[in-house]
Amino acid sequence: MSKAKVKVKVKTNKGAAKRFKKTGSGGYKHRQAHRSHILTKKTSKRIRQLRSMKNVHDSDVDAIKQMLPNGL
Repeated sequence: MSKAKVKVKVKTNKGAAKRFKKTGSGGYKHRQAHRSHILTKKTSKRIRQLRSMKNVHDSDVDAIKQMLPNGL
């Protein structure tokens, strides 16, 4: 029998897939930290500003693209 060459599947990092979403322009967005607990000492202004999603910094985009090869 001859050995058939098998193409290795590229796997998505599931932890990164849950944390980052692709934007329409090709960048990535993420949820901000410090919003899950101990909210009593944080001002309402601070909590309100933490609601929004932020864009991933340009220096981190290449690492995220490597973790999300299928463009999730």
